[in-house]
Amino acid sequence: MLAALLSTAVLISLTPQQKAGLLVVSGLPPAPNAGGVIVRQWDRDEPRSRALLVYTDQEGGTVKTYPPVAPWKAASEIGSRREAYAAGVETARGLRNVGVHVDLAPVLDLRDGPLGSRQYRSPAFGVAFARGLAAGGVAACAKHFPGLGPLPISTDERLYVRGRLRRADLAPYREAIAAGVPCVMVGHGIYRNLGRRRAALEPAAYRLLRRLGFHGVAITDSLGVLGSDMAPLWAVEAVRAGADLVLFPKAEDAARAVRALARLPAADLDVHVQRVLRFRARFR
Repeated sequence: MLAALLSTAVLISLTPQQKAGLLVVSGLPPAPNAGGVIVRQWDRDEPRSRALLVYTDQEGGTVKTYPPVAPWKAASEIGSRREAYAAGVETARGLRNVGVHVDLAPVLDLRDGPLGSRQYRSPAFGVAFARGLAAGGVAACAKHFPGLGPLPISTDERLYVRGRLRRADLAPYREAIAAGVPCVMVGHGIYRNLGRRRAALEPAAYRLLRRLGFHGVAITDSLGVLGSDMAPLWAVEAVRAGADLVLFPKAEDAARAVRALARLPAADLDVHVQRVLRFRARFR
């Protein structure tokens, strides 16, 4: 209750630009007013403000922003819940030491998905990894909702990838939500039985996520892949669809996204800002 009252008090004091900035995760150097930054291998040593919430991809295997930090194995090599949990705890310890608050992991796509070694043998191992991160004080961000399992190819490799969402794809997210995962990344897959748009821009995807009982923050997969020219439009459409956070690895795109979101009515922003404020209070 106290946290809710504090977030409401902060919300009232914010300008439209500050509200908009809280919903944007920017590449480095951060866009003006951006509340979060994503750190990658090539810019991990750049200076950043202590006021920012810091995100990174530290999955293990080939996807590690910080090679000297756990996890030491790819997700597919993890053999048990116990091992996954321990890896999460160790990863959190290492990430906290380098100033990272949010790990954009685990991947909860089913084993028949297109990501190979990035997928766990059992979704339960991914949930255990998320629990380990939380125990170590780092936020896990499960991805790529609602699941890449039915897609023929990764959305990192092709802009338009279509499939049909299956009930089984949602099961790992149900388990993660029940375990208290605080962040979910919504992917770029297009699901014929969900809507015409990629999930990150599809209102039905966010409604589905909330119907599963999720009360945390929903972040888009990188909107930068959709093209810089349309960055302001993608930011607005994602937030109106239901995203709490929009991810733009290029700082110039993030800056334009902040300006576009600041022009939205407060009613379109405030529910998202409140979720983000609670998230920041917990993990910064």
